[in-house]
Parts: sequence; structure tokens; C-alpha cells
Amino acid sequence: MDRMKPMDPITATPEWLALARHFETVRDRHLRDLFAEDPRRGETMTLEAADLFLDYSKQRITAETVPLLVAVAERAGLRRRIDAMFNGEKINVTEDRAVLHVALRAPEDAVIEVDGANVVPEVHAVLRKMASFAERVRDGSWTGYTGRRIRTVINIGIGGSDLGPAMAYEALKDSSLREMDFRFVSNVDGTDLFEAVHPLDPAETLFIVSSKTFTTLETLTNARTARGWLLNSSHGLGDEAAVAKHFVAVSTNESEVRNFGIDPANMFEFWDWVGGRYSMDSAIGLSLMIAIGKNHFREMLDGFHAIDEHFRTAPLERNMPVLMGMLGVWYGDLFGAETQAVLPYSQHLVRFPDYLQQLEMESNGKRVRLDGSPVEMQTGPTVWGTPGTSGQHAYYQLLHQGTKLIPADFIGFLAPSHEVGQHHDLLMANLFAQTEALAFGRTHEEVEAEGVPAWLAPHKEMPGNRPTNTILAPALTPRTLGELVALYEHRVFTMGTIWGIDSFDQWGVELGKALAQRIVPELQATDEPDLRHDSSTNALIRRYRSARER
Repeated sequence: MDRMKPMDPITATPEWLALARHFETVRDRHLRDLFAEDPRRGETMTLEAADLFLDYSKQRITAETVPLLVAVAERAGLRRRIDAMFNGEKINVTEDRAVLHVALRAPEDAVIEVDGANVVPEVHAVLRKMASFAERVRDGSWTGYTGRRIRTVINIGIGGSDLGPAMAYEALKDSSLREMDFRFVSNVDGTDLFEAVHPLDPAETLFIVSSKTFTTLETLTNARTARGWLLNSSHGLGDEAAVAKHFVAVSTNESEVRNFGIDPANMFEFWDWVGGRYSMDSAIGLSLMIAIGKNHFREMLDGFHAIDEHFRTAPLERNMPVLMGMLGVWYGDLFGAETQAVLPYSQHLVRFPDYLQQLEMESNGKRVRLDGSPVEMQTGPTVWGTPGTSGQHAYYQLLHQGTKLIPADFIGFLAPSHEVGQHHDLLMANLFAQTEALAFGRTHEEVEAEGVPAWLAPHKEMPGNRPTNTILAPALTPRTLGELVALYEHRVFTMGTIWGIDSFDQWGVELGKALAQRIVPELQATDEPDLRHDSSTNALIRRYRSARER
């Protein structure tokens, strides 16, 4: 889209108005009635893409809803926008950049161009460099400064340079090299780094510093402290030359990497057309490749690519990311839902909702459209969730009997990660039961029929009609993890297109960081600083300085 061209609000189009009229006929329909009217609904309202199966029959929609949602997507130019992304057009208009995370997992013979140059060979060159390094660390041929084998890898990053690799490592522990330890540091709170390095032997520790510019405040603060820990150790690593054997970089700033003491030969590149929250399958995933090996990493990339191709080629009405994105618009902008729960029934996916928080909320947490005009509707939801039955004994009470409408995605796997007794049958029984209970609830009459006293019955009835998706995969593997991540990436893209926003910039994170840079010297000043903030911020700074006796 031309950022200078005024945009017509999607809500003013005939397609949206038709959808809104349809909504009025559906909004008060109950899933009990919808299933009664169409007993085969649970078989027909399903989709498959690569290894993923989606049951969307427990959504508050009818057979007429999907064509109307697709018509809105077509009016918004979704197909044209998908093609523009895959063709390397600069759809990130505020930064004048292409958006090509899909190139990171393209096969080696693919052609994806930016400014007339095919970027795929560069991608595979970096992947080969990563694989060579990863294998040397894994087999012990890369050693630390004293010649000892590396046993712990610590990834230092923040945002997308942390959340993706950390999530994926946790998800794929069963594919990882268990005799090695992998840790992830992101918070500038010194406790994060302290706890990561406290029990370790520096001679057996490798740090991966991930920062595109190699100037990110939080990441470089942690990296410099880690460098000091290494050189101040009592293990004979006081020589500055040790840094090059215990630190590598994921960056594009060779001069700063060299100044830090890292050999530029051990700098792994990525590109400005890769957004941080879309970068776990780039060099940002170096720690993950070391953990799971080059072959499993390739399998993950293949999973990403399988969903990319589905998203690029499948008809919109049978396109899984498109349907999930349009349902997000349906609930957010017509029902008024403000949050989205993602509930994986796998302990290995404990970090997956955290990862999706950045993916969805940093991408679509926007208030103006591509042309700079205000968005006339609600944009990105608040995303949250935790694994499996743990959440059932925490916040599911609100899902079932609260006053808020919270659409939820349930994610499960047909085969367990670990065959332990009857655990997996119990886990999956809970997943299926929860979606059933959320959809159909329990009526007052059903409660009374169980002999519950009339005064207690209102407390035990559940309204149901709470919408859910169920996503199933054969097992949690590198391939299916790639498929799941790509599914949500393209869901985000779909919703952003409907809202007409730039899902690939993140200007909202800048102001607080800039103000922090101003406040740091005020906190550290020897003499009383001249504070020129608001009265609250001034008072907080003075209170902090007093507590620190400054």
C-alpha cells in the first residue's frame, strides 16, 4: 500500500456492513442450538494445513459467517498484501523495509528478491556458517580459552532476540543435547544475569550476544557484565584474549563486535528485513541450533515453510491463518472481546504464550493506519495463557463463569512427549472436556436435576457459549513447532491487514527507552540533579536517590 494514499476505513465498505448485519443475527445464538441444528458441524467446520488440524466448530458462527469474513479480507486486499510480502515489497512503510521472515525458511533453490537481489543465497550461507559452528560446539572441537569443552551456552538478548530462542529451546528439549545446559538472559535487572552465571565455571561457558546494532542498552549492559565475570574469574581467564573464545555475536555491526573483543569471524549476520519478533529462525536461533543440532533446526524451518506455502496459496476460505485471523477480528471488533487466551496442553510449550504476547501485541498494538489516520476500530488483543491443567486450577473459573468473553485457542498433541503411565490420556481428556464445557456449559435445569438445592443452583450453572479453537498436531517436534509459530505469524498479518496498520514496526517501545537514558545519569549523579520531569517522577527519583544515599 502507498503510505501517502488516504485509506478508506474497512468499516465503511459494503462487505463490512454485510458482516455487521449478519453479526446481529448471530450474536445471541447459543452453541447448543447451533450444534443441534447441524449435528455434523464438528466434522465440517475443520481445516488441515501441513501437520496441523483445526476444529473451529465451537466458534459462535454459522455457515454464512465464513464467506462474509472472507469477503472483508478480500476487500481489505489481503491476497494482494500476501503477494507483496512474499515478493519482497517494502510493506513495512514507516521504516521503508521489506518483511521477509518467510525467506529465512525458504528452500535453497527459491528466489525471493529485495531491491532486485535474491536474498535466499545469503540466508543459506548464514545457515551453513551457523551449522558449522554449532556442530563444533556440540562435538567439543570448539573449546574455551583453557582448552576445556563448552558445557553451558548463555544467550544474551532481549525481546525477539530472547523470547523466540528461549521458547523454542524449552519446546524442543526432547530434541536437545541434554548433556549441555542452555540459559537465556534478557532482563537488565542484575538478578537475571547473576542467577544465570552464579553456579557456572567460566572456562566451560559460552555467551551468545544477540543485538543487531550491538548497541541495545539492556543487552550490552548484560554482555559487559558477563565479560567482566569471565575476566575477573579465578580460573585463569584474566587474559583479554579469552573473550574471543567465550563470546560470539549475532549482529550486523562488525566494528562494535570487534571492539568488544569478539572475533568478527564469529559474528553471525541477519538483515533489516527481519523483525526481531520474527527472527528465531535466523541467526538469532544460534543457541537453539547448538541445542538441537542442524538437522532438527532444518526440520523446524521446513515446518515454517510448509505453513508459509499454505498461507501463500490456499484459498482464503480454506486458509488456516486467514480464518484464525478473521475470527480474531470477528470477536475483537464485533463482539468487543479484548483478550485472547492461548492454552497449550504441553508443558514443553510453557513459554509459547509469552512468545505470542510479543508477536501479537508488538505487531498489532497500533492506533494509526498505514496512512497515519486513526484506526476506527479495536486492534490487537491482549494475549495470555499457561500450559494445560495448571491453568484449569487458576483462571479457568473466569473463562467458565466470568462476565468477560475470552476467545481461547487450545493446542494439543496426539502423541505425548513422554509416555508416562496414563498421563497423556488424562491431559487430552481435560483439553477436550474444557472446550466442551466452555461451549455448552450447564443449564439451571441440568444442575437442579442433579439434586442441587435451588439456592445453590445459580452458583453451579455455567452459561457456556464461550468460543474456542482446538488445534491438534501429531506430536511436538521441531517441524510442528515451526508450523505453529508460522500459523500465528500469519494470523497476526491477516488481522493487521484488515485494520490497515503496519504490523512490522514498533515505535511504541522507543519513548520509554529514551526517557530511561535521560534518567540514568540523574539517578547516579553525585550532586543533586536538576530534575525537570513531572512531580510524580521527580519525587520517585528523589526517593530512590535517598534510599541509595546519593
